[in-house]
This record gives sequence, C-alpha cells and structure tokens, in this order.
Amino acid sequence: MSDDEDFMQESDDEQYDFEYEEDDDADNGDIDIENKYYNAKQLKLTDPNDAILEFLGIPPLEGERGEWGFKGLKQAIKLEFKQGRYDEAAEHYAELLTYVKSAVTRNYSEQSINNMLDFIEKGAGNAEAVQSIERFYSLTLESFQSSNNERLWLKTNLKLAKLLLDRKEYLAVSKKLRDLHHACHRADGSDDPSKGTYLLEIYALEIQMLAETKSNKQLKALYQRALKVKSAVPHPRIMGIIRECGGKMHMSEENWNEAQSDFFESFRNYDEAGSLQRIQVLKYLLLTTMLMKSDINPFDSQETKPYRTDPRILAMTELVDAYQRDDVHAYERVLQGNQDILADPFIAENIDEVTRNMRTKGVLKLIAPYSRMKLCWIAKQLKISEPEAQDIVAFLIVDGKIDGSIDQKQGVLEMAGDADTERIAALSSLTRSIADLYAVVFRDGDGFRNVDHAVDDNPLETLQAISMRKATRMREAEQRARKSKAIPAWA
Repeated sequence: MSDDEDFMQESDDEQYDFEYEEDDDADNGDIDIENKYYNAKQLKLTDPNDAILEFLGIPPLEGERGEWGFKGLKQAIKLEFKQGRYDEAAEHYAELLTYVKSAVTRNYSEQSINNMLDFIEKGAGNAEAVQSIERFYSLTLESFQSSNNERLWLKTNLKLAKLLLDRKEYLAVSKKLRDLHHACHRADGSDDPSKGTYLLEIYALEIQMLAETKSNKQLKALYQRALKVKSAVPHPRIMGIIRECGGKMHMSEENWNEAQSDFFESFRNYDEAGSLQRIQVLKYLLLTTMLMKSDINPFDSQETKPYRTDPRILAMTELVDAYQRDDVHAYERVLQGNQDILADPFIAENIDEVTRNMRTKGVLKLIAPYSRMKLCWIAKQLKISEPEAQDIVAFLIVDGKIDGSIDQKQGVLEMAGDADTERIAALSSLTRSIADLYAVVFRDGDGFRNVDHAVDDNPLETLQAISMRKATRMREAEQRARKSKAIPAWA
C-alpha cells in the first residue's frame, strides 16, 4: 500500500442509484481526515512547515490509532528530517513505532519502516544527520525486539552494521556481526538454511570489513564459505560486493586470472542490480586485463560492450589500448592527463605494476639495436627521470632479460659481448662458405689444371695454394711474351 496511490474506478454508461445514511458521522470523519491528508501533501512543495503541522494534526482526529495517522506521521518525519529537525523527527518516529503493533498490518508496517530507514540513510548529508541515524535504528530495534519481529530486527541490524562499517568503527561492527551470526544459527551452531539470504548479507559485510583491514587469511576462508551458500536467492548487489572483495583479495596475491573472473562476475551482478558501483568494478576489470598482459579486448563480451564508449571509463580504455599496442608514450600521456584515475586507492595501489611493465617493454625495444648507451638518453626517450630509468634497467639485468652492466660513474649501460661473438661467428661461417665456392670454381674452371686429389680440409689454405699457382703461371706467361718481343723478326 503506497501513500501516493489513488484508486479510481471507471463507470460505464449504466447509472446506478446509491442510498446514503444521513447520520453517518464515522464516514464523514474518515472523509475529513483523508481530505486533510491530501491537502497536506499539496503543501509539501510550497510550504513544508504548514504541511508538517497538517500531517501532525491527523493522529488526534482519529479516535484510535489508525492508518491515516500512521501515514501522516510518516510524511511529517520525512519533511522534518529534510529540514534538519532531527530531534523532532526522532520523537515522532518513536510515536510512529507504536502504530505497528495494532494500527496497520505486519507486512505494511515492515515495508514502511524499511522504506523510512532507507530514506533517512540516503538523506544523511552531514555528520549530525549520520549521528541521528543511529538513534532511529536503536528505536527500531527496541520496538521490534519486544514485538518478536525477527525479520525486521535482522534487517535493521544489518543496516546498523553497514552504517558502523561506513564510519570504520570496526570493533562495533564485529560485535554486531557476532549477534547477527548467532541469530542465523541453529541450536547446534550450524548455519540455518532458512536464513540463507540474511547469511549472505552478513558475509558480505564481514568480507568488506576484512578487505578494508587487510585481513587476507580470514577473508579467503570467509569468501569460500560465502560462495558455498546455496540455500538463498540473494540480491545481485550482495553478490556484487562479495565478488568485488574476492577480486581484490586475488589481486593482493597477484592471482590475476582469478581476480579478472571475480571482477567480471561482480560487474555483471552490479549491472543487474542497477548499482553505480558497476563502473568502478569495470575499471578494476580493465586493470587486471593489463596485469595479465592479455591481448583480449575486455569489451568483446555482451555484458561490457554497452560501456565501451562510456565517458566515465574512457581514460582506462585508452590506457588498455596503449598497453596492448606497446605504445609507452601514449600510455604515459593518458596517465599524466587523467590523474583522477588515481583517486581510487585500489587503482593507485596496483597501477604502478602496470606502469613498470609498460616501461620495461619500452626499454627492451629501445636498447635492442645498441651495445652501449647512456641512461640519460633512455630516460629522455621514455620521458622519465634518470633514476627511474636506472631502476628499470637494473631490474631487467637482475631478471635476466638483458645481459649487460651499468657503469654508474659514467651513467652508461654496456651490453655484454655475446652479440659481437655471434657476429664474428656468422662472418667466419660466411668466409668458409665463400672459400668453398672459390675452391670449386678454381679447381674445375677452364684454363686451370684439374686437381685430382680431394680439396684440403682447410678451405682457406686450399684457396691460397691455388692463387699462388695461378700467379706463378701468369708470371711465366709474361716472361715468355717479353722474350718473344726482344728477338728481331729478321734474326
């Protein structure tokens, strides 16, 4: 039943006659109260103070506590809270709670109280408002504990635990979670399957607390327990929270594959729930794509495709694109031009690893053709400081990805001589091949004496001997030519 619902019936062409009792005072009284309520609603936007007075004037008009008085108090409390009149709102909220035992149905009262607490929680824009929320929760717990309404008691305690967690009061949260766990256990201490939905909400809050306090060992055990709860159909937002914390846990262990899987499931659940947290988790998913050194486009899936051009993740998308193209300059340009990416502590904590990987790839490509280079030159090419360049080169040397040494005095990287050795070996091989070719040509060519015996094992020596014999024959031919020219024709 909603305060804003008006039920109307359309009449057809037939006309009916109705009989009214002239002295129906009770009906006239209800009509007056109803009119007062709707008149007050019309004043909400134009004159909130008069609207509050009108709403608070409804309960005295009822002989006994009834539905119109309950509705009037609800509207008055919301307006008072909006205006910052927190003490008055709490006082009238305590009066409202007296209506839930007899004036309205149990389901309607539960729904109304839950909606009221949600409204107050969302409207808490300052410290005083946040502090007043705890008073509202305390009043609710006192009321429903005495009425033995366990369902609303659990929901209110979960809201209170969430409030305490937001305020980082971890000791108070731990105590509240113990009470909640006890309420969801059977007599033998095991989990009550009939309360599986509440259990998952409790696990989600505890997992969030353990993630914030970096208690990874306890977090891992609780995360596994939460995934094994099969007796509930939880709200997608709850599973989004659990999966998000699981992804962060795997990231701390550098288990990039599991982290990516959890972040994707978290995004999918947040998206289904319509939660704005889906955008932040999508950024985490893009971050893991780079840490995995994957070439797979994360927007190929049906769930993420609609967000490909979303301006809220455009910077992260450009980072992934530059990373996958090994374009270190584009990566640095995007990172420097979008410092708001680092506003998220989790991204700021893990982006350094991505940046190191990017710069490492850039250094490897840069030094490949050279055997000796200055560190300041490397730093200039990558647009980083010289100490950062030296740190990356040192890491590559220790990791065995390059074979060289750093001359810190001169600030020079010198590659080892293996490359020269390989070039010399290649040249030697080429020389032997040419020698073999010449040996064959000179041995079997026209105008030269065939060598009957096999070519010597050393092709260079064979080539030298053949050349010497050729030179000798050429000298002998020249001598004969000179002698023939020296003898006159008439002699």
